[in-house]
Amino acid sequence: MMINYLIVPGLGNSGPEHWQTYFQNSGENFHRIEQQEWDAPACEDWIATINKKVSEFDLSTVVLVGHSLGCSTIAHWATKYNRPIKGALLVAPSDLEAPQYTFPTTGFAPIPQAKINFKTIVVASADDVWVSLERAKFFADNWGSEFINIGNAGHINVSSGHTNWDEGMEILKKIE
Repeated sequence: MMINYLIVPGLGNSGPEHWQTYFQNSGENFHRIEQQEWDAPACEDWIATINKKVSEFDLSTVVLVGHSLGCSTIAHWATKYNRPIKGALLVAPSDLEAPQYTFPTTGFAPIPQAKINFKTIVVASADDVWVSLERAKFFADNWGSEFINIGNAGHINVSSGHTNWDEGMEILKKIE
């Protein structure tokens, strides 16, 4: 059975050099969820868009691949819709409740703390400016996720050198 990977970028979308774009381009079973508003998002809109895309597939084949704000979006989606998909990879989940997070977002905070009803893996970095390792572990514990600390890797994005991220692809395979 083919897995359908749905890429869930964060604020501003993921550009051409981002690891999510490399993942997307790695196979025809990788699909990006395109939001209407990338720069001043509303949580309700984002989770409705995820739900619409997920509905195009057999739920047992769906794995969501989130980065940054995309991770809390997935947690909100899981809480609201409670749909039993195969799993999700949650990379560098931004802490929207931290004082340095001042981006124009609506409805994403507070971050859901309920257990997510499908397999999840949270990947975090020890020196991410958008989420402390302790908060990332707190999210993982609440969500019932496996937690992987990949060391000093910044926000696990292009500026921290995470473009063609083979290690991430290997972690993603753990959801299969």
